[in-house]
Amino acid sequence: MKKLAFVFPGQGSQKMGMLRELADEFIEVEQTFAQASEVIGFDLWQLSQEGPEDLLNQTHYTQPALLAGSVAVWRIYELLKLPQPILLAGHSLGEYSALVCAESISFTDGIKLVHERGKFMQEAVQPGVGAMAAILGLSSEQVTEVCQQAAEGEIVSAANLNSPEQTVIAGHKEAVLRAEQCALTMGAKKVIMLPVSVPSHCALMKPAAKKLEYSLNNIKITSPKIPVINNAYVKIESDPVKIRAALIDQLTNPVRWVETILKMERLGITDIAECGVGRVLLGLNKRIVPTMNGFPLGTAEQIKQLLALEK
Repeated sequence: MKKLAFVFPGQGSQKMGMLRELADEFIEVEQTFAQASEVIGFDLWQLSQEGPEDLLNQTHYTQPALLAGSVAVWRIYELLKLPQPILLAGHSLGEYSALVCAESISFTDGIKLVHERGKFMQEAVQPGVGAMAAILGLSSEQVTEVCQQAAEGEIVSAANLNSPEQTVIAGHKEAVLRAEQCALTMGAKKVIMLPVSVPSHCALMKPAAKKLEYSLNNIKITSPKIPVINNAYVKIESDPVKIRAALIDQLTNPVRWVETILKMERLGITDIAECGVGRVLLGLNKRIVPTMNGFPLGTAEQIKQLLALEK
């Protein structure tokens, strides 16, 4: 028997013209972006379609744009009365999208929250101080060893445990560069410096986490209507206090994506749909559990394909 889960993408999935084709067929896309734009006082749909791209890539615009994109796809999916997923998870920012779609956080609160989250993250580390890099071909244990060797009193640690052979590190720029050389010496296939200004999911985000805690304490969080696996502890929480705490801790802890997908497998999930822009997570998932079916939902054609499979 098929068991369906949804995953929601994080930063890096945004692109110019995103969801344009879906918007041509479903008015809900632009309606959702208009609702989000009203919350932050900035036209997110125009930005996502016309740019400038460097502005779309600024984290305090990227985050609400991607959340709006995921929620727009979710609303269309619900409109078509397709089978409800039994489990949700999101990668970093995507955890907020999952909680909004599970009706744990309202859409308007979610947009306000991730807009502020982006600002707090940007303010926590001055430009040029931090960096992130993807290490390919080493295990997470080897990457931990690399970071310990490269730190030299600075911060560098695993930030995204994306697949068995892909781990993203974050921290002080010089420490990340030292880790790059150390990883290559240890036998990494490749190290890719990421074009980001904010070193997410490491101890440098502590000032942002403190500010985020204040914002989270000022919004209503309820028990999710669909279970959501959190990033920081790979747990399913129904208590709003624990959901809030996990979102705060998420900023300074790694995204444990490998464990998240393995947990889904243990819970009997057979099919995963990526709800939002792109199919980055499906690529990672295939490396974690090759036998699990994956479906992107970013275009009308992709949604129709899933609809056909359910008939």
